[in-house]
Amino acid sequence: MKRITGQVTIEEKNEIQQLFERRNGLNELAKIVTADNVELYEKLVKDMGETGTRFQNWWDRMAEKYRWESEEGGNWEINFDTCEIYLVTNE
Repeated sequence: MKRITGQVTIEEKNEIQQLFERRNGLNELAKIVTADNVELYEKLVKDMGETGTRFQNWWDRMAEKYRWESEEGGNWEINFDTCEIYLVTNE
């Protein structure tokens, strides 16, 4: 089940969209980079960790700021076109 639980500003949406695209790009890169290239592999792993942390921090900050509804086992999604936040649950 998916229901609207809030909305963010365009600036906030742009911030998470940038992190979302970066995270996806790094995940794609991770599919082709091997541990044989130690320096590149270490940079990739570090960047993936930092980007993941920034991504999660954004969700935590926005949830606190806007007091979004949450549910055990649920997660939030954003519609990049409308800036709407959805709570997605298993119901």
